[in-house]
Formats: sequence, structure tokens, C-alpha cells
Amino acid sequence: MKHSSTAWAALVLATAFALTGCDEGTGTLGIYPQQDALNTSTSTFDVLSFDMLNAVVPAGSTTSFLGKVIDPETDQAITATFAAQFHTFENYTFPNREYIIGDDGFLCDSVELRLFIKNTFGDKSNPMKLEVWPLSRDEGKLLKESESLFTNTDLWQFVDETDGPLATKVFTATDYAVSDAQRASRTYTDNVRIVLPKETGQDIMEAYYSNPAHFRDSYTFIRNVCPGFLFRTVSGTGTMLNLEVCTMNLSFRYKNPAYPDSTISALCRFAATPEVMQCTQFESSNLEGLIGNEQYTMLKTPAGICTELVLPVNDIYKGHENDSITRASITLTRINNQDEDAQDDAYALGISQQLLLVRKQNMDTFFAKHQVSDSRQSYTTNFIPTYNSYTFANIAQLITYCQQEKKAGLRSSGMTEEQWEAAHPDWNRVVLVPVTIASATDANGNTSQVSVNQDLSLCSTKLVRGTKATPIKMQVIYSNLTSK
Repeated sequence: MKHSSTAWAALVLATAFALTGCDEGTGTLGIYPQQDALNTSTSTFDVLSFDMLNAVVPAGSTTSFLGKVIDPETDQAITATFAAQFHTFENYTFPNREYIIGDDGFLCDSVELRLFIKNTFGDKSNPMKLEVWPLSRDEGKLLKESESLFTNTDLWQFVDETDGPLATKVFTATDYAVSDAQRASRTYTDNVRIVLPKETGQDIMEAYYSNPAHFRDSYTFIRNVCPGFLFRTVSGTGTMLNLEVCTMNLSFRYKNPAYPDSTISALCRFAATPEVMQCTQFESSNLEGLIGNEQYTMLKTPAGICTELVLPVNDIYKGHENDSITRASITLTRINNQDEDAQDDAYALGISQQLLLVRKQNMDTFFAKHQVSDSRQSYTTNFIPTYNSYTFANIAQLITYCQQEKKAGLRSSGMTEEQWEAAHPDWNRVVLVPVTIASATDANGNTSQVSVNQDLSLCSTKLVRGTKATPIKMQVIYSNLTSK
């Protein structure tokens, strides 16, 4: 017992010395003075929500779409057409011309396009017909990397119509020309193979032998060799392809001068990659008929409807002008479609899996400048199937930012509060936008967002509407220091 008491006294003494040393070395950094106490309180506030038409969506993306389907909600056709340019490795080289083995005067044996399918909406066995058109090389019609492209941009303006389509192809999303065993292989990806005229490959190779500098980089390749292609559906309804990548494969043979009797078969591959332009044009209609429902707002993609929220910033700060907001959370509940269980899975519109919450006044610049969420004026979250909802766990910094912006505006403008809010109607409004998020993990295991793009897949989600009678609830936690 004495041993125990002695140990306890030693521990108390050591702790006292440790605290004294800490006080001498750091002052009160990170430690509230003893005479102050941290108080917290919680309140709940009402949030209103509205539908917002979002027909103009940036079309630049790492994936493309092709096909035509009937939207089950609007009973209208959605058609996707896409254009793609091709990337070349810097200073690409072909073998010396005298080593090329060609037939019938052609330098190449064949040239083809491959559209690799990420996923399919609709019937995979449904026959569709597409056309491939060359994009124009003329400066006035060239699809430039500086072009601002949207999902309603008419891509036909970039097409060279001189000689008609380069190729047509009747296809199904499942290629039945491939054996069942090959399709079941882990290395196989569903794709559409389009054979181009040999003349296309001949022109590419002749361009190299005329001026190898045209293969210096993608910029010169697009302007002098191959400006790209437009793909459009001309027949068939019921299939929409989400394409992961598009490649152009050029096959040729050549001799190795060290072994004159040998023949080498080679494949030159150009791919549509993030380094060059890819864009999809969507055509749809009758979206206005889907908005204004009293029970729900919508999230509809690829280009359709977003949900707008009015944040109760004034109410949150009323009576709490000197308090800090440490947490502000909001949950948005999804409404199941009434006929969801009866829908054909192939034609069931998907659920938006990732959402961006961004200030309404910042929405256009957010995507135009390729920004990622900063947890201050923009946030992202994922759909939670277990709770059938989306939750933004803490947008406190956004609430604070809006309040500070208004206070600074009042000081600089000399306006009354009512006048300033009338002049800045979107100061407390945010928009929920379905997005796709790409992330990367560094060597230390830290994950960060690389890109946030508007979702262009076929999705439709209904959210419980926030009205004055039945508002969405926001939970807010305040904190302040009070002297004892």
C-alpha cells in the first residue's frame, strides 16, 4: 500500500513538472485559459429546394457516348453523337520507306477504328447503324483545343462533308462474331470494330514520309495529318454506348535490313486520350415536363436537371452573431421510383452516385476552370444505398463564407441588407450537380481529387423536395467561449 501511494505521488509530481514545462515553452498555444469555458449548442433550420434546368453542360470528357434510346421518363429520344481526335507519341517514326512491304501500291495493309465499351444502356443485342465522318482540317472548321464545347454544341460544324462518310457499320454492343470463350476472357473488352478504307492509312503514312515533323506531337498531327472523326448513329433505337477509349490501328509490314528474308508485321496505334479533344453531343427534349413536382426535385443527366438549395444563412446567424459554426450537416433523401422493381434492368435509369454541392454563382466557372472541391465553396459526397440518401456532413465553412461575403459587401457598398441581397440573389444558393470524380493516391497514402466532371451517363434521381410546409432540415452546432 505504501508502495502504491509513493508511485501515485511521484506520478502527480511528474505531471505537475510536465505541465509547468509546457506552459513555459508554449504559453497558451492551443489551450483555453482556465477562466474561459467552451460552450456548444445545437439548432435545426429549414432548407428549401427547387428544380433547375441544366441543358448546357461542358462536353469535354475522358469518355464518350454513342447511340439512341427512348427516355422512359419523357418518352422522347436521347441521341448521342461524338467527335474524337487522336494522340500521337512525340516524334513518332515509321521504318524507312524502302523497307515497307505493300500490296497494290498501298503502304499499309489495313486501318481500323475500335470503340471500347465501358458499359451499355439498353439492349446489347439490338442492331444499330453508325457512320464515321472525317473532321475538317480547314482552319475555319478545325476542332481546336481552345474550343468551348458543350453537350448541345452542334458537332457537325467541324465535319468535312466533301466525300461523304468514310465508313458505315451495323453493330450490336455484344459482338457475336467473337466466340463465347473469347468474350468470357478477362482480357477481352466489348468493342465495335470499324474498318476504314486503305486510303486513310495510306494518307497517314504518306504524310509521314512527306514531312516527319508532322508527327512531332499531337498538335501538328491533328492539323496536318488526321484531324479526327465524328461518329453518329443513323439507324436503330434502344442502345447507348458509354465508350472508355477509341483507338485507330494502322497495320503494315516491313523488312529488317539485317535480315533481308524476314518480314515484320507492325501495328501503329493512335488513341483518343485526355491530351486531345473528345466531346459528346446529346439531343433530348421535354425536360420541362419533369420539373415542378410538389413532392420531389430531380437530378437528371447527361444534360437535364439539377437541384437548387436555399441555405438559411440569415436564420442561422440570428442571435448567434458572435458564435462560431463548427458543424452544419444536411441529408437529402432519395425517393424510389414507383415502378422501380418492375423495370427492365437494361432500361432502368441509373442513380447518380456522386454529387457536387457548389455555390450557384460559381457553378459555371467551377467546370470551365476544371476545379476540384475545396470544402469551402464546394463539396462532394457519395450516394449511400443503405440509407437511400446523400449526406454533406459539414458545410460550416460555406455558411461562414456566405455570411462574411455579405458583411464585406455591406461595408463596401453602403447598401442596406435588403438592397444588397436583392443585388446578389444567389449569395446563399447552392446547386447539387451529379458528377464523376477521379482521385489519386500519393506515396504517403494521401488521396486527393484529380478531376470533377459533370456526369454524362443516363441517370435520374428524385430527391424529397424542401418546401415551407415540409422543409429539408439542416443541423447546426455552434460554439463560443465564455468567461467564468
